[in-house]
Amino acid sequence: MLPLVTLKTLLRAKCFWRLAIPGSVRELHKDYRIVPPQNFSNYESMKQEFKLETPEYFNFAKDILDQWTNMEKAGKRPSNPAFWWINGNGEEVRWSFEELGSLSRKFANILTEACALKRGDRVIVILPRIPEWWLANVACLRTGTVLIPGTTQLTQRDILYRLQSSKAKCIITDEVLAPAVDAVASKCENLHSKLIVSQKPKDGWGNLKEMMKQASDNHTCVKTKHDEMMAIYFTSGTSGTPKMTGHTHSSFGLGLSVNGRFWLDLTPSDVIWNTSDTGWAKSAWSSIFSPWIQGACVFAHYLPRFEPTSIFQTLSEFPITVFCSAPTAYRMLIQNDMTSYKFKSLKHCVSAGEPINPEVTEQWRNQTGLDIYEGYGQTETVLICGNFKGMKIKSGSMGKPSPAFDVKILDINGNVLPPGEEGDIGIQVLPNRPLGLFAHYIDNPTKTVSTLRGNFYITGDRGYMDEDGYFWFVARSDDIILSSGYRIGPFEVESALIEHPAVAEAAVVSSPDPIRGEVVKAFIVLSHDYKSHDQEQLKKEIQEHVKKITAPYKYPRK
Repeated sequence: MLPLVTLKTLLRAKCFWRLAIPGSVRELHKDYRIVPPQNFSNYESMKQEFKLETPEYFNFAKDILDQWTNMEKAGKRPSNPAFWWINGNGEEVRWSFEELGSLSRKFANILTEACALKRGDRVIVILPRIPEWWLANVACLRTGTVLIPGTTQLTQRDILYRLQSSKAKCIITDEVLAPAVDAVASKCENLHSKLIVSQKPKDGWGNLKEMMKQASDNHTCVKTKHDEMMAIYFTSGTSGTPKMTGHTHSSFGLGLSVNGRFWLDLTPSDVIWNTSDTGWAKSAWSSIFSPWIQGACVFAHYLPRFEPTSIFQTLSEFPITVFCSAPTAYRMLIQNDMTSYKFKSLKHCVSAGEPINPEVTEQWRNQTGLDIYEGYGQTETVLICGNFKGMKIKSGSMGKPSPAFDVKILDINGNVLPPGEEGDIGIQVLPNRPLGLFAHYIDNPTKTVSTLRGNFYITGDRGYMDEDGYFWFVARSDDIILSSGYRIGPFEVESALIEHPAVAEAAVVSSPDPIRGEVVKAFIVLSHDYKSHDQEQLKKEIQEHVKKITAPYKYPRK
């Protein structure tokens, strides 16, 4: 038998599989249409004209959101809401920019007064898609506190790690996760404030709904420098625990203008629905900064589980003009009959988080008459490459470099490779560091330095550029598993597996999947005492064990 370390190496030396989606490809949709861009004329002019000035001081709440409030008051913005939320049970929330401003200032006063938070203090926010999540984001901006979002799938252990490593002084969550926080709070010496979003009071927690009723909306936004830390995003790595990716007020607050203006092509008349989990940077991309930079309406659906029928009904019943979702979502959607639905307002569909199969884009176009414009980026960046309106879409390609970055394919020594040759995807950062790039990995200078090769930031992805300047994804250069848009580090799953008494050794790799793109596959050497146990029952037991130890989306499906 091969040593496990060798087995891991062999299993992980893989390329990224693109799988065919079952079902026949029909003729082009009778309503197929090419929608011209609203904010630019063509790709070449977009690249030439794009330029971002970096002011000494910048705060997204004051310099963007409050300016849209002023535009509203002056009658210079359409009557479109700034925020529109539904829960599928008849409840609905609509806020103008003025109402968003007033409510977020109340929330800001709670953070500074009741929670005694100061500028630079860190706040963990673990909430589902409810309006308070958006208010928390803006309140942190107004107070200069550092937002740390987390997915609601986090376990007690995950929460403990995030509280301890971030040294967060405050946590905001709901009644589902509050018990997990209470179970570990005594081990977190920096944590001194807990806010809960609940209709019922809970001992030791400030009830946000009740506090909002009493809070004043008289609050002065702090004056933040553009390079002050604004948010920290936990992201999985090849080895070890998730690392903390630090973004400044300008790296996302200004940098994501390239997403909103060009890739999403938004205006104040648009309504964008992004289905991303609130724990990921993609929600910052398409549910906060990109839309509101452009003055567009952010649409949100509580949607605790992804249900194709709910998606179709929502796209049919509400005036959503831009739809943003992960390739896994599109793969699930095309498996269903869409003939009875009409998406009358929808005019632009985009996808990011993992590569999308050409078969999926073709079937979506055949059923809806709309193309899917794939984008490529990372937690560490704004849009790196994208397919933009007005340019030819090459099915399977990530498109061309966004105006934010100078993107190249590099060899091991940092030399630029010619078209057609596979290498590492890199972004030029010297002599001038581009605006839409993260500041550094918090408390991890070694990891930060490891991302640099000569004058370039190395993304960790491999690809090539064709003769026309289009970029094509080949594989991760590390072992990260991209499943349903989630980044999963093998080490985290292996660590959870070996805590089960049946597991002597474990190796975790990616396995291709027609719906999720990739799934986690575990190879296990059983402990001697468990070799005679029922194998199928043991598999289920080990899977349930992993779900309890770490976030459920990481469990091995094979």
